Amino acid sequence: MSVLRSPTSIHPVLTNTPALASIDEALTSPSRSAVDAPAAPDGGVREPASSGEARRGYESNSPNSANTEYDPSKTSGPAAASVDPRISINDYASLPSSPAFPTRASKVFHSHHKSALSVESIPRQTIMKALASAGRNHNPFGMIAAQNPAETRPDTASSQKLSAALSDLAGRNGTPSTSRFPALQSPCFYHQRFDDAVNIDRVLDEIKQDEWMSHSRLMATATGVREVSKQLQRRPIKRAVRNVMIVTKARDNNLVHLTRELAMWLMTTPRNGSDLGVSVYVDAKLRNSKRFGAAGMLESEPRLEHLLKYWTPDLCWSQPEKFDLVLTLGGDGTVLFTSWLFQRIVPPILSFSLGSLGFLTNFEYDRFKEHLSKVMGEEGMRVNLRMRFTCTVYRDGVVGQELEEREQFEVLNELVIDRGPSPYVSNLELYGDNELLTVVQADGCIFSTPTGSTAYSLSAGGSLVHPDIPAILLTPICPHTLSFRPMVLSDNLLLRVSVPRNSRATAYCSFDGKGRVELKQGDHVTIAASQYPFPTVVRSGAEWFDSVSRTLRWNTRGATQKGWDGEEENKEAEVEWDIDTDSACYGSEESSSSASPLRRQMSMLGM
Repeated sequence: MSVLRSPTSIHPVLTNTPALASIDEALTSPSRSAVDAPAAPDGGVREPASSGEARRGYESNSPNSANTEYDPSKTSGPAAASVDPRISINDYASLPSSPAFPTRASKVFHSHHKSALSVESIPRQTIMKALASAGRNHNPFGMIAAQNPAETRPDTASSQKLSAALSDLAGRNGTPSTSRFPALQSPCFYHQRFDDAVNIDRVLDEIKQDEWMSHSRLMATATGVREVSKQLQRRPIKRAVRNVMIVTKARDNNLVHLTRELAMWLMTTPRNGSDLGVSVYVDAKLRNSKRFGAAGMLESEPRLEHLLKYWTPDLCWSQPEKFDLVLTLGGDGTVLFTSWLFQRIVPPILSFSLGSLGFLTNFEYDRFKEHLSKVMGEEGMRVNLRMRFTCTVYRDGVVGQELEEREQFEVLNELVIDRGPSPYVSNLELYGDNELLTVVQADGCIFSTPTGSTAYSLSAGGSLVHPDIPAILLTPICPHTLSFRPMVLSDNLLLRVSVPRNSRATAYCSFDGKGRVELKQGDHVTIAASQYPFPTVVRSGAEWFDSVSRTLRWNTRGATQKGWDGEEENKEAEVEWDIDTDSACYGSEESSSSASPLRRQMSMLGM
């Protein structure tokens, strides 16, 4: 990993690692630090989790959110600069600048025959999320670690052990700079519920076998996600479920009644040796909903007052490990919205099919008691880690100055780059690990995960890919050349899509259908395997084939082919067929016994 560039040092409250106390190189302009400019209206640095608020319209400072065990007045959740008003903005100036580009821009960057972005580059927002995920101390300030070391939980989580082991491995392999940021060394951050089911030694063995481990963080990420996913599918996870979050489909009032029914059953069904159930977090929008009737529920059952709570996007960002299980009521769009909420560590997701299609929703709501009793009971849950992309947008500045890191999103389905309202064909440069792969001339292109292979990519002619296959799907949209066909790329690649300076028009990119951003001339976006996979509860080993057959009617004929004996009446008695075969290998005349066409011709020639 290349040396990470930082003004002076990382603030001690952001990590418990003493090795982060100093980093040598300083920025030419500290005011350009990413956290110095939160939520600029023109596309400045903002955290992706807050983008979900555009759909929900949450008011983070609502005085009615006291029962969430979380005080939104202390933080805006995703934005690190506003995490704690007691810490001055100068304290954040020591965060590392974007190491994706040198502090002085190189002139060769603007020629697509050269490249400047290294596979070792780590966006600043990735560093911040890794530091937040490695702490796992559940404090209300999200990213800010406990200032008192005695208050910090012991490092018992598997991803923390993996982080420490990889730091030692990187140090022995002659890359001492990586050990300064052990929080970044974990190739896969996952929920603490999976700790017992993951064998760290096996993950390390898989990574050590790769000779590029010491040189490519992406290689370690992809390999680690694969191995962790295999282990989680081998055996069920049997740990007590105490906090359940319910995500309800927006703009569907009928599902509010189902949310009430599900929440009441979860809270009143005795579990974990208690006469009551588990704590249930529902959407904060339902606090005053008459259909949900929270006041009536608590009036009829006063004992449930401490079990009914409310979630907000800020809570999902700052304390994702508070939830032991997330239930979604809706379709695939609700699952995508859940991925949008959890832009760091994701709890296990169990989705009930209440939408129109349902590639990702394999549980019937009518049988929710049966399904949840198994998952939350002795049988436990089997989990599949679905691959996500980390997509980071960079803005081109004045010639001779560094490019600025802007938005970053964790994507479950796809990143789509298109020409938007422009009448011109998109002209995009596609790089893979710093090498120019091709110049895309099309209406756009789709970069899809295997999960997203059944979505937009499939409509554009892409292939169906099983979610267990680690890959990046590249699917062009109406390409100018007929030879530009869809491709399946390795998940180890760091892809970069740039809009040339001499392009006739700009381009637009959207992330899982949200967060649409314009890419102007000189801007670009990177796509890499995410350290935060999306865990879904598996119902059966063949559920993906079942969902494809159910939703797409994959390989389903309108009628079954008839057998050789024809109709049913022909089975009762032997029938003499006038034409008894459709093979070409039979005698042309009654006197001919030659079955082979070649032998028949030889016989006719007297040979």
